[in-house]
Amino acid sequence: MFDGKMKALTFSYDDGVTQDIRLVEIFNKYNLKCTFNLNSDCLGMEGRLERPEYNVNHTKVKPEDVCHIYSGHEVAVHTLTHPNLTVLSDEEVIRQVEEDRIKLSELCGYDVVGMAYPGGHFDDRVVNLIENHTGVKYSREVQRTKSFEPFTDLYRYKGTLYHHMDWNELFTMGEEFINLKADTPKVFYIWGHAYEFDIHPERWEQFDEFCRMISGKSDIFYGTNKEILLAK
Repeated sequence: MFDGKMKALTFSYDDGVTQDIRLVEIFNKYNLKCTFNLNSDCLGMEGRLERPEYNVNHTKVKPEDVCHIYSGHEVAVHTLTHPNLTVLSDEEVIRQVEEDRIKLSELCGYDVVGMAYPGGHFDDRVVNLIENHTGVKYSREVQRTKSFEPFTDLYRYKGTLYHHMDWNELFTMGEEFINLKADTPKVFYIWGHAYEFDIHPERWEQFDEFCRMISGKSDIFYGTNKEILLAK
């Protein structure tokens, strides 16, 4: 259970982009909790994501602002520079993960223990290295279950929905979760990237409405990934 409740809601957003500032404001307005996965060596870098279908700002928050921006939420590992971990040597996998964890811990003032695989790239070797040679206690991949059943493999954790790809299901599953009478633990895990809201700007207001809808329920625990995935 989660603080005596059977249902828990959590969010996870990657890359540490400046759009996180607006996203945090929405979460704070509704007393929701999120985990933000950051690349410490990329903090402060200006950039854009240019794709055939969109062109959006991808500037990273500054390192000196991390503690303030993400206060009340959780900061987690996304590696130093966002490489494909499966093509790196053992030593470089460990360095990318553990040095990111240490740097973020220093910026935040607490022990960072969570992670999301950059690009969703991982294999058994990468998992074993992270589990046995770093301080990371859980890591999320990109596959999603579209289910509220808690995923038991903490180093291959699958979320419920990827908001950008599963947008039409977001409200439907949100209402289902609100109405669910649970007698076993259930988790609604939503993840994505804050810059994706700029691809379809109307979704900022729509997401605000979703957060308003799902917040403030007495039978739902609202927590960070760490608070929920590592709950005893």
